[in-house]
Amino acid sequence: MCKRTLYALLFVLIAIGACNGTAQEITLVSNSHSDYKIVIPKSPTAIEQRSATVLQNYIQRICGLQLPIMRDDPHDKAPGIFIGLTSKAEKIRPMKMAPESYLLQTDGTDLIICAGNGRGLMYGTYGFLEKYLHCKKISNDPAIVPVSTSIIIPGRIRDEYKPPFVYREVYYPASHDAEYLEWNQLQQLDDLWGLWGHSYNKLVPAQTYFNSHPEYYALVKGTRRATQLCLSNEAVFNIVVSELKKRIADNREAVYWSVSPNDDNGYCECDKCSAVDNEQGSHAGSLIQFVNRVAKTFPDKKITTLAYGYTHKAPKNLKPADNVYVFISDIDAYRDKPLTVEGTAATFRNDLKEWGGLTRNLFVWDYITQFTNYLTPFPNFNSLQPNMQYFKDNGVKGIFAQGSGDTYGEWAELRSYVMAKLLQNDKADEKQLVSQFFKDYYGNAAKYLQQYFDLLQDKMTASKRKLDIYGNPVNEWKSYLTPESLDEFSTLFDKAEGAVEGNKVMEERVMRARLPLEYTVLQQARFYGIEKHGVFVKGNSGRWEVKPKFESKTERFVANCKKAKVTELSEAGPYRQPDEYLKEWKGIFKEGVTPTKALDAKVTLQYPFAEDYPAKGNRTLVDGNPGYSDFSYNWLCFYGVPMVATIDMGKAQTVSRIKMHFLDDPRHWIFQPAGITVEVSSDGGAYHSFANLSTPVNEEHWEISIKEYNAQHAPEQVRYIRVTASNLNALPAWRYRDNKKPMIACDEVYVQ
Repeated sequence: MCKRTLYALLFVLIAIGACNGTAQEITLVSNSHSDYKIVIPKSPTAIEQRSATVLQNYIQRICGLQLPIMRDDPHDKAPGIFIGLTSKAEKIRPMKMAPESYLLQTDGTDLIICAGNGRGLMYGTYGFLEKYLHCKKISNDPAIVPVSTSIIIPGRIRDEYKPPFVYREVYYPASHDAEYLEWNQLQQLDDLWGLWGHSYNKLVPAQTYFNSHPEYYALVKGTRRATQLCLSNEAVFNIVVSELKKRIADNREAVYWSVSPNDDNGYCECDKCSAVDNEQGSHAGSLIQFVNRVAKTFPDKKITTLAYGYTHKAPKNLKPADNVYVFISDIDAYRDKPLTVEGTAATFRNDLKEWGGLTRNLFVWDYITQFTNYLTPFPNFNSLQPNMQYFKDNGVKGIFAQGSGDTYGEWAELRSYVMAKLLQNDKADEKQLVSQFFKDYYGNAAKYLQQYFDLLQDKMTASKRKLDIYGNPVNEWKSYLTPESLDEFSTLFDKAEGAVEGNKVMEERVMRARLPLEYTVLQQARFYGIEKHGVFVKGNSGRWEVKPKFESKTERFVANCKKAKVTELSEAGPYRQPDEYLKEWKGIFKEGVTPTKALDAKVTLQYPFAEDYPAKGNRTLVDGNPGYSDFSYNWLCFYGVPMVATIDMGKAQTVSRIKMHFLDDPRHWIFQPAGITVEVSSDGGAYHSFANLSTPVNEEHWEISIKEYNAQHAPEQVRYIRVTASNLNALPAWRYRDNKKPMIACDEVYVQ
């Protein structure tokens, strides 16, 4: 090579370096100046135009410079950022790109963003903003945008991306932010489904048809009930098809349509339905047969159904049609371990395998919160990434990750964001995602909240307790939510609050993060009652009183719930709304403490209580604390057996009244006793009747209530009391379920 040629080449390299920083970098903006423009096709689509506008807006927010948006001109040699199906994209775009996929690529000094169909171009635009311009949208608050006079990107970029799942939803409040959804590649069921979830009663409403046509509905133990449909009835098929035609005509953009059982048991046992189910070895047999017929009527639509409850098991060989999508539920699994190793997930793993042998159109309905207490500390983060990878490795196409929905729940912002990133990349580092989120979202409070987060996770793991989506913070009073642990957690939150004092935005974020800790303290205070850490304390007069400042604590908690947009404390239950929660607390304060001569007496049980709801064991009946409307604590439950409790007060005392409460909660298969007898003895040998109490008939209803039973008698000297509350022999027909037995629940035996 001659010297003249060598010098010329060196000059070119220096010139490129001067323009772009180094040969490996491209300078889009330098000192708030740029020669770049944003280029869109000559006839841009709405999404191409919008993607260009979004990119223009964020570049302006970074450096104060608005790049012009120009139509594509193949003869223009000026550098540009090319968005959509431009002439530049046509040269590099793969022949086939999957829906919602995108490609980011540099070509010399140009940057090209192109995509498959759907929202891929918006995903690519936001992906470029996040990866290369370091903008972030981690919550439904405004995006995080760095400020700089220069924008420099790598000189060589080729990022080809395809979402691992075709359907990705994380059900938390942030999903109401349209930009949050697009930025994090999330979808909403409202945008995709014309009819969602449990749909039998929407398609064939019982209030319309049951009285005149009970044969449309399930035959359960010889009686037609509106629990489910009779899928072998031709009229039912015709009504479903007719209703779907009407709904599709009104919503032609919807992709999916649900034909799915109600959220109940009570499947049809008529001869025709049973024949199919028996042949297929599953109640999903009659379901898939019916859904396939519906799907054949609408070949251009995707029909979804549920492998949930009594339909969880796959049929032997009846394959879902090509346009049928099956949602498999993992509702019965605990969450402290990944689904791959969690013992209670064995049935789900088998279901996923068997359904996977019949169809490739599998979605999973995943559960990532505690439904019974949305604010409960629920350290399930260690299982999130392994679960997403497991789903992907087993051919699952879509995920509905059900969180707290429209209401604020524990770590709502964090859990929503981490799940969104895992749905974009099932192999993402969950710990790194969590750590970075804390830094970005909580500022100076981050290190203290990270310490709380890690400490809670460690304590739960060390306790070997199971994480139940239907649990509560009270049952962990001896494991990872002990009073001592709560004090440790509280100290860290105090430090977090101090670190952001004066910063209103950060103060409110820390306040929201602290709500689960405050909720736990309040719920456990009900459980402890007159004990240390409880609601009541003995005053100077010797009478039980509400602890000082406790009433204001409950009022402040509810006020903070409203600030945080906590609209529901649980999916269902006695106090779903914060105002209802406060109302129940005020009732507790007003009722105070009921005196009893049996306080802390010795209790012997003839039959064991239900081990899933241990409360304080035998002592629950004499701890001086009433039960409230939540059956899972402060109530001693007896599953399928009677309660035969003998109370030894230690010495003879004058007794004229014995009272007790029993819970009525049919949704949880808890009923009033079939009968109650109270017997007493002075020596523990010979007992005689004190009272026989009548109980109501357990007729169909769904409300929660607490029934008080009073046994009154002429005063006599008593040391031993035996209460026998008989259970129902069988579940009432209106609440029948194969794998359930009736349960009774008693809170306290008051002796006066």
